[in-house]
Amino acid sequence: MPRNKGSKQNIENALATSDAITRRALFGAFLAIGLSGFGGVLPWAHRALVEQKKWLSENEFAELLSLGQTVPGPNIVNMSIMIGARFHGVAGALLAFLGLMSAPFAIVLALGVLYERYGDIMLVRRAIGGVVAVAAGLVIAMAVKMAAAQPRKPGPLVICIAAFTMVGILRLPLIVTLAVLAPIGIAFAWKSKI
Repeated sequence: MPRNKGSKQNIENALATSDAITRRALFGAFLAIGLSGFGGVLPWAHRALVEQKKWLSENEFAELLSLGQTVPGPNIVNMSIMIGARFHGVAGALLAFLGLMSAPFAIVLALGVLYERYGDIMLVRRAIGGVVAVAAGLVIAMAVKMAAAQPRKPGPLVICIAAFTMVGILRLPLIVTLAVLAPIGIAFAWKSKI
């Protein structure tokens, strides 16, 4: 069976979109993402790139996130480089990376100085504990949104449950989980597209 029309349409949309997205817009979007979700920007990236700007579809975001998780480094940094490269090549990858990292880098340096001085104060420790809870909630909310947008097929569901079990419950290393489940997922995707 030939590839579906959706794949061809996605490629055409990506090419049209890449012409519309300037380098300045790419840098500005990732600068805003970096400033929006300090310490946990993935939910903000999803909102900006999928829901607001519509530069990516739900599936494209999920695919880039999956790929970003399989290579070393923070997921959002990997995604920024892939998205920048998609729209403007090497220059776009560099601009997206710098946009994402420049403001948070400066903020972390300033917070490090402040924490060194005031980190022993109980109110500061409690505030940090509250921020941790908020960050966890945002990640869970994004995961639920992404899961809701995925097709309901038994194969991917079984792979998802197996990955959660291996990493979340059995505490197996990510590399072991990838080595076991990635070939199964690739085979399933290959078979379902043919």
